[in-house]
Amino acid sequence: MAAPSNEEQTQLQDMEEEEAGMEEREMESDEEEGMGVENSEDEEDDSSEDDKENEAEIQRLEEQLSINAFDYNCHVDLIKLLKQEGELCRLRKARQKMSELFPLTEEIWLDWLKDEIRLTEEDSNREKVYELFERAVKDYICPDIWLEYAQYSIGGMGSPGGIDKVRSIFERAVTAVGLHMTKGHTLWEAYREFENAVLSTVQPPPGRIPSREEQKLLSAQLERIHTLFRRQLAVPLMDMETTYAEYEEWSENGVPETVIHLYRKALQQNQKCKSHEEALLVAEPPKLGEYQAYIDFELKEGDPPRIQIMFERALAENCLVPDMWTKYTTYLDRQLKIKDLVLSTHERAVRNCPWTMSLWKSYLQALERHGADHQSVSDVFEKALNAGFIQATDYVEIWQAYLDYLRRRVDFSKESSKELEELRTAFSRSLDYLKQDVEQRFGESGDPSCAIMQIWARIEAHHCKNMQKARELWDTIMTKGNAKYANMWLEYYSLERAYGDMTHCRKALHRAVQCTSDYPEHVCEVLLTFERVEGTLEDWDTAVQKTETRLNRINEQRAKAAEKQTNMVRHEEEKMEQRRKAKTEKKAIKKAQKATRGGEKRKAEQDDYQEDWNEESAPKRQKGNSDNNTDEYMETETGLFGRNAPPGNRPASGRAKNAQQGATVALQRQNDDNKPELRDDNCSVFISNLAYTLEDPEAKLKTLFDGCGPIRQVRLVTGNRGNFRGYGYVQFESVVSVPEALKLDRKEVEGRPMFVSPCVDKNKNPEFKVFRYNTLMEKHKIFISGLPFSCTKEQLDEICKNHGTIKDVRLVTYRSGKPKGLAYVEFANEMQASQAVLKLDGIDVEGNKISVAISNPPRRNLMDKPGSSRPTGDMMARQVYGSRGRGRTQLSLLPRSLHRQSAPPGKVENGTTAEQAPPSTGSTAANAAGEPRSLSNSDFAKMLLNK
Repeated sequence: MAAPSNEEQTQLQDMEEEEAGMEEREMESDEEEGMGVENSEDEEDDSSEDDKENEAEIQRLEEQLSINAFDYNCHVDLIKLLKQEGELCRLRKARQKMSELFPLTEEIWLDWLKDEIRLTEEDSNREKVYELFERAVKDYICPDIWLEYAQYSIGGMGSPGGIDKVRSIFERAVTAVGLHMTKGHTLWEAYREFENAVLSTVQPPPGRIPSREEQKLLSAQLERIHTLFRRQLAVPLMDMETTYAEYEEWSENGVPETVIHLYRKALQQNQKCKSHEEALLVAEPPKLGEYQAYIDFELKEGDPPRIQIMFERALAENCLVPDMWTKYTTYLDRQLKIKDLVLSTHERAVRNCPWTMSLWKSYLQALERHGADHQSVSDVFEKALNAGFIQATDYVEIWQAYLDYLRRRVDFSKESSKELEELRTAFSRSLDYLKQDVEQRFGESGDPSCAIMQIWARIEAHHCKNMQKARELWDTIMTKGNAKYANMWLEYYSLERAYGDMTHCRKALHRAVQCTSDYPEHVCEVLLTFERVEGTLEDWDTAVQKTETRLNRINEQRAKAAEKQTNMVRHEEEKMEQRRKAKTEKKAIKKAQKATRGGEKRKAEQDDYQEDWNEESAPKRQKGNSDNNTDEYMETETGLFGRNAPPGNRPASGRAKNAQQGATVALQRQNDDNKPELRDDNCSVFISNLAYTLEDPEAKLKTLFDGCGPIRQVRLVTGNRGNFRGYGYVQFESVVSVPEALKLDRKEVEGRPMFVSPCVDKNKNPEFKVFRYNTLMEKHKIFISGLPFSCTKEQLDEICKNHGTIKDVRLVTYRSGKPKGLAYVEFANEMQASQAVLKLDGIDVEGNKISVAISNPPRRNLMDKPGSSRPTGDMMARQVYGSRGRGRTQLSLLPRSLHRQSAPPGKVENGTTAEQAPPSTGSTAANAAGEPRSLSNSDFAKMLLNK
C-alpha cells in the first residue's frame, strides 16, 4: 500500500483534531446538561417547598374565615395567595364570597374583571362578564371601572344591537362619572373615539356618491359627535383647553356661540375648584379634611350632580368613615329624594360600615319613606341585628326604629288585625332578644329604664284601650329595679291619669311614696297635691300620715349615712395624719444622724488643724501686745477659710469664696424679705426646671423674657452657698407682660424644658395648680405611645397632619427634658381624631410600632391630690421669701454657737469656758454700750474653733 502524501496526512490530522474537539465538546455538553439537571432539580425542590408553604397558608386562611367570615384582611390575603398560585377556580370562589360580605375596592374589582375577561373568550360567556361589571359599578363610582366596562362592551358591537348597547353603557358612564374633575375627560374622549369609529363605518368609499339613506346616517352620526363635544365643553374638567382646540379643528363650521358661552362658564367654575383640586393632588390618602372642604364648597354652590360626584370621590378613599356616609345619605334623603339613588346609597353605606347603627336606622326609614314592601324592610332589619354593633344601646335603638315602623302600619280603628298582632309579637321578641342575646354579650340589656316596655304600655293604653295590659307591663318595669326612681312612678301616674281612673292613680302614688329613694319629697308633694284636688278629708289625712312617716324615716337614714360618712372621713384623716407624723419623724431622725456624722467629721478636722496651726504660730504669739490682735486675726481667718494657708496674704480658697457668696446671698435675701413692697405677684411669673449649672442665670432669664415686656427684677433662688437651685421669679413692670411670658412655658433651655407658671401665694391658695389633670375622655385628642425617643414635634406633626387639622402637639418628657416616648395630638374635631386613630394605630415609626387611642386619662385617687401626701408637723422654721417661699431648705448661715445663748456661762465646750474666750476690742465696746454688736469673721472663726 502506498504511503499517504503530505496533503493526505494533513487532512487526516485535521480530521483527528476535529473528532477530538467534537468529543471534548460532547463531554462538556454532557457536563452542562448534568449541571442543568441538578440546577433544575434544585429549583424544583425550592418551588415545591414554596408551594407547600403557600398551600399551608391558604388552608390556614380558609380555616380562619370559616371561624370569622367578617375578617376583611384575611379575605384580601387569601385572594393574593390564590392569584399567585394560579388557582383560578378557588380564586373565583374567594372573590365571590368576599363580594357577598363587603364592597370590593377598585383594585380588587379590576383584577377580577381582567381575569374573567381572559377566561371568557367566547361570546356566549360575555353576559357573565357584563353581570360582573354591573356588580362592580354599584360598589363605588370609579371612572376606571366604567372605562373598562365601556371598552369591553365595544368588543361586542358586532353582535345584534351591539352598538346601541355600547352607547347605553357610555351614557351611563358619563352620567355617573362624567363630572369627575380629574378623570372624567377620559370617558368623554373614549366615547367620542367610539362614535368616530362608527362614523368611519357609515361613510361611503371615496369617489362614490352616498345614497339618501347613507346621507341620513352620516348626518346623524356627525350630530352625535357634535353633541358630545358640546356636552363635554359645558362641564368643568381638567385640560378643557385641549378639548376646545380639538373641537375647533374638527368642526368645519367653527364653534357655535352657545358652545363658547358654556365653555367659558365651565372655565370659570374650573378656576373656582382649582385650589381644592390642587389640595387633593398634594395631600396623602385618605385626604379626609381636603374632601370635606371641597364638599362644603360644592354644597354652597348648590349643584346637585357636582355635590353627588364629590361625595362619591370622597367615599372612594374614605369608605370606612361612618360620618361621611351619614352626611351623604342625609343630603340624598332631604334634597334629591330619588328612590333608586337613595336606596342604593343606603345599601352601600351599611355594607361599608355595618357596625354603625345610625346607618341601619336611616336605611329602614328610607325604605319606609319610599314605599318599600314589608318583606324588604324586615330583611334589612334582620341583617342589622346580625351586623355586630359595639354597644348594647345600639340594639335598643334599632329595635325602637323597627317597632316604630310596625306601629305605623297598624290600623287601630279595627279591633284586631294582622299588623297589630305582628306588632305585639315584635314587642315580645324585642324584650326576649335584649334579655338573652344582648345581655349575654354585653352584660347588660342596654335598656335599664325599659323604654321599649314603656312605649308598648302607652300604645296599649292609648290606641288599644287596654289598660289591664298596660298595668301588667308597668308592674314588670317596676320589678326590674326601677321602683326606687321618682320619675318612673310619675310616668306611670301620668299614664293612669290620662287613660286610667282615680283609684289606680292614688294607688300608684301611695306605692311611689313607699318605694322612692332618690326624690321622696317630690313624690310626697305630688300625692298631697292630688288629694287636694281629688280626695276626701279621709284621703288627705291618710296621705299626710304616710308622707310624714316616710319623710321621717328618710331623714333618719340620711342622718345615719352622713354620720357614717363623717366617721369614714375622720378615720381616713387620722390614718393620713399618722402617716405624715411617721414620715416627719423618719426624716428628722435621718437629718439628726446626718448632722451628727457631719459634726464629728468637722470636729476631727478642726482639732487636727488646731494642733498644726498652734505649732506653727507659737513664736508669733510670743510677740508684744501690739502684734497680738494682728496675729489672732490671721489665725482665726485662716482657721475658718483654709487649714493649710500660711499666715500671709495668700488668696482665699474656693471654699472661702463660696462662704462669702453664701453670706452675700443671705444678706440679699434678708434685704428682699424686709422690702415686700418691691414684689408684686400679679406682675410676676415663677420659673422652674432650669439646670443647676446654667451660667449667669439672671442674664439668661432677662434675655429669654425681654420680648415679653419691661423687666423690673429677676429673683433667683439659691442654696446656702450661693449656688443656683434651678428656679426663681421674673417680675415685670406691667401685668400685661405675664400672659406673654406664660407662652414660653416648656421652652427648651439648654436641653431642658423650662416651666413657666403664674406667681400665686400658696399660703392663700393652697389648692392652686396650674396644670389640671383631666379625667374625662377628650374625643378630639389622641394619645400616642411607643414612639422612638428621637421623634420630634415636627416629625409627629408631619405624620398626623394628613388626617385633619392639628391644633396642638405635645411630647411628654421627664423633668430633665428626656422624652418618654408618649405624645398627645389635638385635632380640630372628633371626626378627625377618630380617623387618625383608625389610620395611625399600629404603624411603624423609625422601627417602633406605635399605639394610638382617643385620650382617656384614668381617674386619680385622693392621694394624687396636690399636697395630700406632704407631711406636716413640728419642722424647723424657715425664712419667708416673697409670696411663694424659698426652695427646698432654708438653713441659717449663723453658726450653731449663736443658737446656744441660753447655755450656762460655766459650761465647758471643747475644754474652754465662755469667760476664758479672749474678747476682741470691738466686742467689748459693744457690750459696754449695751447694744447688740455685729459679728466679724474673727468671731465666726473663734466660735467654730471653740466648738
